[in-house]
Amino acid sequence: MNYKITVLPGDGIGVDVTREAVVCLQTIATKFGHDFVFESHLMGGCALDKVGVPLPDETLKAAQASDAVLLGAVGGPQYDNNPPRLKPETGLLALRAGLGVFANLRPAFLHETLIDASPLKPEIVRGTDLLIVRELMGGAYFGQPRGVDDERGWNTMAYTVPEVERVARVAFEAARLRRKKLHSIDKANVLESSQLWRKVVVRLAAEYPDVELHHGYVDACAMQLVMRPTDYDVIVTENLFGDILSDEASVLTGSIGLLPSASIGGKANAVGLYEPIHGSAPDIAGKGIANPIGTIASAALLLRYSLKLEKEARLLEDAITATLKSGYGTPDLKSQPNRVTTTQMGDLIRKYIGTH
Repeated sequence: MNYKITVLPGDGIGVDVTREAVVCLQTIATKFGHDFVFESHLMGGCALDKVGVPLPDETLKAAQASDAVLLGAVGGPQYDNNPPRLKPETGLLALRAGLGVFANLRPAFLHETLIDASPLKPEIVRGTDLLIVRELMGGAYFGQPRGVDDERGWNTMAYTVPEVERVARVAFEAARLRRKKLHSIDKANVLESSQLWRKVVVRLAAEYPDVELHHGYVDACAMQLVMRPTDYDVIVTENLFGDILSDEASVLTGSIGLLPSASIGGKANAVGLYEPIHGSAPDIAGKGIANPIGTIASAALLLRYSLKLEKEARLLEDAITATLKSGYGTPDLKSQPNRVTTTQMGDLIRKYIGTH
């Protein structure tokens, strides 16, 4: 099979980790007889530096014409004082909008071998395996009006029925494939947008009688995630809440460098966007110590959701698990006895693929 994959290394360690993920995908392609064509483009701070905008038209067009997009990370402190239109993160929001992706899937799975790396007690965190489905195109990040002057800053958090329905449906379908339990998280006791959110989710639940639906407030969920993380299977929530809760959930697993994400749309031919949930970490860029697992795991999600190559996706995920079980880890995985570099971690994962 032939597939075109657009690669956006971005900034900082994005370059380091996407390199390893691409070579892993090449290893998968060779093993299974696929033809993956990779095309790299500028996005984020590197695009600002070279062409003056965070998302060049050429990059967006290439992404839209591909089968999937693999992204590293964007941003850096040198851009913090830029106006909003010239911030690397604005390019990411524009890319998501341009691809039409509205559901961000963020799994948080604790590998047993890394249980001592979690800040929580083993008896609390053991067995953590949850999926956060974050709405990606609405809420305060995109709502209008918005602005700031010398005396006031303002944002609008708004949702429509179709926006809530489409992401809730993704979450219900995901729950059906897991343990059939869904927590819808909102702030309906305070926010009108959350009241609409809850109303739509309740109505949609009638179509999924096999899924056990629970509702919760975002502040209570933030507390329960560190007290009883194994209570959760699938969580669906709006954009801002999902951004915060998914970063919190990443800590449960031992390192933010481990976790992937997939941003998908509702159409059969929609181009998915795959990226680790960590930032660009410019202080460690190019030093060979960044953890590439989050990006490699994102490549596994790319195989699963965009290319529909489930066997290949599972092999890549098995390779990650086996490498961790063997005690290898980059410096952020302090419980691992065998410290390796970014490239060495990638090599170990690829070695497993080649022998299984």
